[in-house]
Amino acid sequence: MLSEEILSWVTAAIGGDARVATVTGLREQANPWLVRFAPAARVEAAVLRLGDPTDPEHRQRFATEVAALRLAGDHGLPAARLIATDLDGAAAGVPAVLTTVLPGHSRIPPVASPERLRGLGATAAALQSVPLTPRTALPRRTRSIADVDFAAQRREKGTTALLAEAEDRLSRLPVPEGPTVFVHGDLWFGNTLWSGDRCTGLVDWDCAGAGPPGIDLGSARFDAALMFGLPAAEQVLEGWQRAANRRADQVAYWDVVAALGTLADMAFCVPALHDQGRTDLDAGILGQRRDAFLGNALRRLDATGLSGR
Repeated sequence: MLSEEILSWVTAAIGGDARVATVTGLREQANPWLVRFAPAARVEAAVLRLGDPTDPEHRQRFATEVAALRLAGDHGLPAARLIATDLDGAAAGVPAVLTTVLPGHSRIPPVASPERLRGLGATAAALQSVPLTPRTALPRRTRSIADVDFAAQRREKGTTALLAEAEDRLSRLPVPEGPTVFVHGDLWFGNTLWSGDRCTGLVDWDCAGAGPPGIDLGSARFDAALMFGLPAAEQVLEGWQRAANRRADQVAYWDVVAALGTLADMAFCVPALHDQGRTDLDAGILGQRRDAFLGNALRRLDATGLSGR
Protein backbone atom coordinates (compact mmCIF):
# COMPACT_ATOMS: atom_id res chain seq x y z
CA MET A 1 0.00 0.00 0.00
CA LEU A 2 3.03 2.27 0.50
CA SER A 3 5.85 2.81 -1.96
CA GLU A 4 9.34 1.47 -1.33
CA GLU A 5 10.56 5.07 -1.18
CA ILE A 6 8.17 5.87 1.68
CA LEU A 7 8.97 2.65 3.53
CA SER A 8 12.70 3.29 3.19
CA TRP A 9 12.25 6.77 4.67
CA VAL A 10 10.26 5.34 7.56
CA THR A 11 12.79 2.65 8.41
CA ALA A 12 15.67 5.12 8.15
CA ALA A 13 13.85 7.42 10.58
CA ILE A 14 13.41 4.58 13.07
CA GLY A 15 17.03 3.55 12.64
CA GLY A 16 18.92 0.43 13.50
CA ASP A 17 17.74 -2.67 11.69
CA ALA A 18 14.11 -1.56 11.63
CA ARG A 19 11.90 -3.53 9.27
CA VAL A 20 8.23 -2.84 8.54
CA ALA A 21 6.03 -5.75 9.55
CA THR A 22 2.50 -4.42 8.86
CA VAL A 23 0.80 -1.25 7.64
CA THR A 24 -2.81 -0.48 8.61
CA GLY A 25 -4.98 2.45 7.53
CA LEU A 26 -6.38 4.34 10.51
CA ARG A 27 -9.10 6.37 8.77
CA GLU A 28 -11.44 4.46 6.48
CA GLN A 29 -8.60 1.96 5.87
CA ALA A 30 -6.32 4.68 4.56
CA ASN A 31 -4.10 7.64 5.53
CA PRO A 32 -2.85 8.08 8.23
CA TRP A 33 -1.16 4.72 8.63
CA LEU A 34 -0.20 2.65 11.66
CA VAL A 35 3.18 1.13 10.86
CA ARG A 36 4.29 -1.81 12.99
CA PHE A 37 7.88 -2.97 12.98
CA ALA A 38 9.53 -6.34 13.35
CA PRO A 39 10.27 -7.26 16.99
CA ALA A 40 13.95 -6.30 16.77
CA ALA A 41 13.18 -2.61 16.06
CA ARG A 42 13.79 -0.02 18.77
CA VAL A 43 10.12 1.03 18.62
CA GLU A 44 7.10 -1.20 18.23
CA ALA A 45 5.02 1.09 16.02
CA ALA A 46 4.63 4.61 14.64
CA VAL A 47 1.96 6.67 12.90
CA LEU A 48 2.69 7.85 9.37
CA ARG A 49 0.77 10.75 7.85
CA LEU A 50 1.20 11.47 4.13
CA GLY A 51 0.33 14.49 2.02
CA ASP A 52 -0.13 15.38 -1.62
CA PRO A 53 3.08 16.90 -3.05
CA THR A 54 1.14 18.70 -5.79
CA ASP A 55 -1.17 20.55 -3.42
CA PRO A 56 0.26 23.69 -1.70
CA GLU A 57 -2.52 23.53 0.87
CA HIS A 58 -1.31 20.10 1.96
CA ARG A 59 2.14 21.51 2.59
CA GLN A 60 0.68 24.28 4.72
CA ARG A 61 -1.42 21.78 6.68
CA PHE A 62 1.64 19.61 7.27
CA ALA A 63 3.66 22.60 8.44
CA THR A 64 0.81 23.41 10.83
CA GLU A 65 0.68 19.82 12.08
CA VAL A 66 4.40 19.78 12.82
CA ALA A 67 4.38 23.19 14.53
CA ALA A 68 1.36 22.20 16.62
CA LEU A 69 2.90 18.90 17.72
CA ARG A 70 6.09 20.67 18.73
CA LEU A 71 4.19 23.26 20.73
CA ALA A 72 1.99 20.61 22.34
CA GLY A 73 5.09 18.68 23.34
CA ASP A 74 6.72 21.77 24.81
CA HIS A 75 3.69 22.27 27.06
CA GLY A 76 3.05 18.66 28.02
CA LEU A 77 -0.27 18.47 26.19
CA PRO A 78 -1.71 15.08 25.25
CA ALA A 79 -0.28 14.69 21.74
CA ALA A 80 2.06 12.36 19.89
CA ARG A 81 5.75 13.18 19.71
CA LEU A 82 7.52 13.77 16.40
CA ILE A 83 9.94 11.12 15.16
CA ALA A 84 10.71 12.54 11.72
CA THR A 85 9.34 15.01 9.18
CA ASP A 86 9.76 15.45 5.43
CA LEU A 87 7.62 18.46 4.64
CA ASP A 88 8.73 18.86 1.02
CA GLY A 89 8.80 15.15 0.22
CA ALA A 90 12.46 15.26 -0.78
CA ALA A 91 13.27 11.96 0.93
CA ALA A 92 9.93 10.13 1.12
CA GLY A 93 8.65 11.23 -2.29
CA VAL A 94 5.61 12.86 -0.67
CA PRO A 95 5.21 15.12 2.37
CA ALA A 96 5.42 12.85 5.40
CA VAL A 97 5.25 13.08 9.17
CA LEU A 98 6.13 10.19 11.47
CA THR A 99 5.05 10.28 15.12
CA THR A 100 4.86 8.10 18.17
CA VAL A 101 1.74 6.06 18.88
CA LEU A 102 -0.56 7.24 21.65
CA PRO A 103 -2.45 4.74 23.79
CA GLY A 104 -6.21 4.41 23.50
CA HIS A 105 -8.65 4.51 20.60
CA SER A 106 -10.98 6.99 18.92
CA ARG A 107 -14.09 4.81 18.63
CA ILE A 108 -17.15 6.76 19.76
CA PRO A 109 -19.52 4.87 22.08
CA PRO A 110 -23.30 5.06 21.60
CA VAL A 111 -23.61 6.40 25.16
CA ALA A 112 -21.05 8.62 26.87
CA SER A 113 -20.55 8.83 30.60
CA PRO A 114 -20.49 12.24 32.30
CA GLU A 115 -16.80 11.59 33.01
CA ARG A 116 -16.01 11.24 29.31
CA LEU A 117 -17.96 14.35 28.39
CA ARG A 118 -16.33 16.39 31.14
CA GLY A 119 -12.98 14.94 30.04
CA LEU A 120 -13.46 16.34 26.55
CA GLY A 121 -14.13 19.76 28.06
CA ALA A 122 -11.06 19.49 30.28
CA THR A 123 -8.92 18.62 27.26
CA ALA A 124 -10.12 21.76 25.49
CA ALA A 125 -9.34 23.77 28.62
CA ALA A 126 -5.76 22.46 28.68
CA LEU A 127 -5.17 24.02 25.28
CA GLN A 128 -6.50 27.42 26.32
CA SER A 129 -3.85 27.59 29.04
CA VAL A 130 -1.19 28.17 26.34
CA PRO A 131 -1.05 31.81 25.13
CA LEU A 132 -0.11 32.02 21.47
CA THR A 133 0.60 34.82 19.03
CA PRO A 134 -0.30 33.94 15.43
CA ARG A 135 2.61 32.86 13.24
CA THR A 136 3.06 31.48 9.74
CA ALA A 137 2.57 27.81 10.61
CA LEU A 138 0.02 28.51 13.36
CA PRO A 139 -2.11 31.30 11.89
CA ARG A 140 -4.95 33.29 13.37
CA ARG A 141 -8.14 31.21 13.61
CA THR A 142 -11.70 32.43 14.10
CA ARG A 143 -13.49 29.10 13.67
CA SER A 144 -12.90 25.37 13.41
CA ILE A 145 -11.77 23.73 10.16
CA ALA A 146 -10.86 27.18 8.92
CA ASP A 147 -9.69 26.04 5.48
CA VAL A 148 -13.18 24.83 4.50
CA ASP A 149 -15.65 27.54 3.44
CA PHE A 150 -18.91 26.01 4.63
CA ALA A 151 -20.84 29.21 3.90
CA ALA A 152 -19.78 29.11 0.23
CA GLN A 153 -20.71 25.45 0.00
CA ARG A 154 -24.14 26.19 1.46
CA ARG A 155 -24.65 28.91 -1.13
CA GLU A 156 -23.81 26.39 -3.82
CA LYS A 157 -25.62 23.33 -2.46
CA GLY A 158 -28.49 24.91 -0.56
CA THR A 159 -29.16 25.89 3.02
CA THR A 160 -31.97 25.99 5.57
CA ALA A 161 -33.85 28.91 7.08
CA LEU A 162 -32.21 28.30 10.45
CA LEU A 163 -28.67 28.15 9.05
CA ALA A 164 -29.31 31.26 6.94
CA GLU A 165 -30.63 33.13 9.98
CA ALA A 166 -27.65 32.09 12.08
CA GLU A 167 -25.18 33.10 9.38
CA ASP A 168 -26.85 36.49 8.94
CA ARG A 169 -26.95 37.20 12.66
CA LEU A 170 -23.35 36.18 13.19
CA SER A 171 -22.22 38.44 10.34
CA ARG A 172 -23.61 41.41 12.28
CA LEU A 173 -21.58 40.65 15.40
CA PRO A 174 -17.90 41.32 16.07
CA VAL A 175 -15.67 38.44 17.09
CA PRO A 176 -15.65 38.61 20.90
CA GLU A 177 -12.52 40.10 22.43
CA GLY A 178 -10.38 37.96 24.65
CA PRO A 179 -7.09 36.09 24.90
CA THR A 180 -5.44 34.47 21.89
CA VAL A 181 -4.44 30.92 22.77
CA PHE A 182 -3.38 27.63 21.22
CA VAL A 183 -6.38 26.00 19.51
CA HIS A 184 -6.65 22.54 17.98
CA GLY A 185 -9.09 23.80 15.38
CA ASP A 186 -10.96 20.52 14.78
CA LEU A 187 -11.83 19.24 18.22
CA TRP A 188 -14.36 16.43 18.04
CA PHE A 189 -14.49 12.92 19.50
CA GLY A 190 -13.02 11.40 16.34
CA ASN A 191 -9.83 13.40 16.91
CA THR A 192 -9.44 12.22 20.50
CA LEU A 193 -8.08 8.97 21.91
CA TRP A 194 -9.50 7.33 25.02
CA SER A 195 -8.62 4.65 27.52
CA GLY A 196 -11.85 4.08 29.38
CA ASP A 197 -13.08 7.55 30.29
CA ARG A 198 -9.61 9.09 30.26
CA CYS A 199 -8.55 11.15 27.26
CA THR A 200 -5.07 9.94 26.28
CA GLY A 201 -4.43 12.24 23.36
CA LEU A 202 -5.46 14.52 20.52
CA VAL A 203 -4.70 13.75 16.87
CA ASP A 204 -5.00 15.53 13.51
CA TRP A 205 -3.52 18.94 14.36
CA ASP A 206 -3.50 20.34 10.81
CA CYS A 207 -6.21 22.92 11.60
CA ALA A 208 -4.40 24.23 14.69
CA GLY A 209 -3.48 27.85 15.24
CA ALA A 210 -3.93 30.85 17.50
CA GLY A 211 -7.43 32.00 18.39
CA PRO A 212 -10.07 32.43 21.06
CA PRO A 213 -10.64 29.55 23.51
CA GLY A 214 -14.28 29.42 22.40
CA ILE A 215 -13.30 27.82 19.09
CA ASP A 216 -12.36 24.50 20.67
CA LEU A 217 -14.98 24.69 23.41
CA GLY A 218 -17.77 25.36 20.93
CA SER A 219 -16.56 22.58 18.64
CA ALA A 220 -16.41 20.10 21.52
CA ARG A 221 -19.86 21.08 22.78
CA PHE A 222 -21.35 20.83 19.31
CA ASP A 223 -19.87 17.40 18.67
CA ALA A 224 -21.13 16.12 22.03
CA ALA A 225 -24.62 17.33 21.15
CA LEU A 226 -24.43 15.61 17.75
CA MET A 227 -23.18 12.34 19.20
CA PHE A 228 -25.28 12.14 22.36
CA GLY A 229 -27.97 14.84 22.37
CA LEU A 230 -28.23 18.42 23.59
CA PRO A 231 -27.70 17.82 27.36
CA ALA A 232 -24.26 16.34 26.67
CA ALA A 233 -22.96 19.78 25.69
CA GLU A 234 -23.50 21.05 29.24
CA GLN A 235 -21.30 18.29 30.64
CA VAL A 236 -18.52 19.39 28.27
CA LEU A 237 -18.89 22.97 29.49
CA GLU A 238 -18.78 21.82 33.11
CA GLY A 239 -15.54 19.92 32.46
CA TRP A 240 -14.01 22.92 30.72
CA GLN A 241 -14.89 25.35 33.52
CA ARG A 242 -13.65 23.00 36.22
CA ALA A 243 -10.31 22.52 34.48
CA ALA A 244 -9.90 26.20 33.57
CA ASN A 245 -11.08 27.30 37.03
CA ARG A 246 -13.20 30.04 35.50
CA ARG A 247 -16.43 30.60 33.63
CA ALA A 248 -16.29 30.35 29.86
CA ASP A 249 -16.99 33.55 27.90
CA GLN A 250 -19.45 34.04 25.05
CA VAL A 251 -20.50 30.37 24.97
CA ALA A 252 -23.61 31.02 22.88
CA TYR A 253 -21.62 32.90 20.22
CA TRP A 254 -19.09 30.09 19.83
CA ASP A 255 -21.85 27.48 19.78
CA VAL A 256 -23.32 29.27 16.74
CA VAL A 257 -19.90 29.39 15.10
CA ALA A 258 -19.47 25.65 15.64
CA ALA A 259 -22.90 24.75 14.24
CA LEU A 260 -22.22 26.83 11.13
CA GLY A 261 -19.33 24.49 10.31
CA THR A 262 -21.85 22.19 8.61
CA LEU A 263 -23.88 21.83 5.44
CA ALA A 264 -27.66 21.75 5.27
CA ASP A 265 -27.55 18.02 4.55
CA MET A 266 -25.58 16.37 7.34
CA ALA A 267 -24.91 13.35 5.13
CA PHE A 268 -21.46 14.81 4.42
CA CYS A 269 -20.18 13.75 7.86
CA VAL A 270 -21.91 10.35 8.11
CA PRO A 271 -19.02 8.26 6.65
CA ALA A 272 -16.55 9.64 9.21
CA LEU A 273 -18.94 8.87 12.06
CA HIS A 274 -19.65 5.36 10.81
CA ASP A 275 -15.88 4.83 10.58
CA GLN A 276 -15.72 5.69 14.29
CA GLY A 277 -18.37 3.11 15.14
CA ARG A 278 -21.48 5.30 15.21
CA THR A 279 -23.46 3.43 12.57
CA ASP A 280 -26.63 4.33 14.48
CA LEU A 281 -26.34 7.94 13.29
CA ASP A 282 -27.74 9.13 9.97
CA ALA A 283 -28.22 12.48 8.27
CA GLY A 284 -31.74 12.88 9.69
CA ILE A 285 -30.72 12.38 13.32
CA LEU A 286 -27.68 14.59 12.92
CA GLY A 287 -29.71 17.34 11.27
CA GLN A 288 -32.27 17.32 14.08
CA ARG A 289 -29.55 17.48 16.73
CA ARG A 290 -27.68 20.22 14.85
CA ASP A 291 -30.83 22.33 14.61
CA ALA A 292 -31.67 21.79 18.30
CA PHE A 293 -28.16 22.91 19.29
CA LEU A 294 -28.16 25.89 16.94
CA GLY A 295 -31.66 27.02 17.88
CA ASN A 296 -30.74 26.87 21.55
CA ALA A 297 -27.58 28.90 20.92
CA LEU A 298 -29.50 31.61 19.05
CA ARG A 299 -32.02 31.91 21.89
CA ARG A 300 -29.16 32.30 24.36
CA LEU A 301 -27.61 34.97 22.15
CA ASP A 302 -30.90 36.88 22.39
CA ALA A 303 -30.83 36.53 26.18
CA THR A 304 -27.32 38.01 26.39
CA GLY A 305 -28.17 40.94 24.15
CA LEU A 306 -25.83 39.76 21.40
CA SER A 307 -28.62 38.85 19.02
CA GLY A 308 -27.18 40.39 15.88
CA ARG A 309 -30.68 41.46 14.91
